[in-house]
Amino acid sequence: MTTVIVPVDFSETSLHAARYAAQLITGQYGVTLVLYHSYSKTSEAEATQKNLDELKAELMSNAPIKVETLAHQEDDFVAGLERAARHRRADLVIMGITGKSAIAQVLFGSNTLKMAETKACPVLIIPEAANFKPIKNVMLTSDFKNTHNTTPSVPIKHFLDTFRPQLHIVNVDKDHYISLTDNYEKEKQDLRNLFADYRPEFYFMRLFDVDEAINLFAQERDIDLIIAVQKNHSFMERLFKTSRSKTLAYHSNMPILVIHE
Repeated sequence: MTTVIVPVDFSETSLHAARYAAQLITGQYGVTLVLYHSYSKTSEAEATQKNLDELKAELMSNAPIKVETLAHQEDDFVAGLERAARHRRADLVIMGITGKSAIAQVLFGSNTLKMAETKACPVLIIPEAANFKPIKNVMLTSDFKNTHNTTPSVPIKHFLDTFRPQLHIVNVDKDHYISLTDNYEKEKQDLRNLFADYRPEFYFMRLFDVDEAINLFAQERDIDLIIAVQKNHSFMERLFKTSRSKTLAYHSNMPILVIHE
């Protein structure tokens, strides 16, 4: 990991994400944290740079990290951020999300989810209640469908290699019974082979409500971060496509890493 971009609009939500990102990369050699802001009027450029420089100074005073700033005039926030991520070849974009009010969700929250739906790079969503702690236990959600071809193993392994957590692979399906079907056993073995270096543990939960199941598991196993693979027709797609299931992203106190297949 060499480049991490954190978009900031100077709200408490985005400042919290920036401070979390600074703690996350502390001790990671060669990583640059890029503070990104887009503004709509040329007259805002000077004030924007001043605010970015102040935030940069704050972060660097609290941790021995490398921080750069990037400010652009853009009409479309997500398009500008996606372009910046591609141009900088970012390994990760870290964004905040809030559940305080419907207005806050529509403004910054929806932009976070829109960015998570792009394929520029993995996006780490930091809920407002997420306090930084070392990443020791990671939950990877999987629908166990054609996992060998649809699991983005390279970026996932890149993240696991950086933080070396215990990997918990979880599947939720209301039709699970006492024993797994042959197909599930095959997919399980494929994933075991794919992540053999990380000694994954597997869990199969028979619950209808995916959000509830994931939150319960995370609490019971002291999960520090959730990895969600975004792909077409995936059960995890509901976390970002439907209004009801945005509950996980908005109200979880755990960071969620979204990676596209």
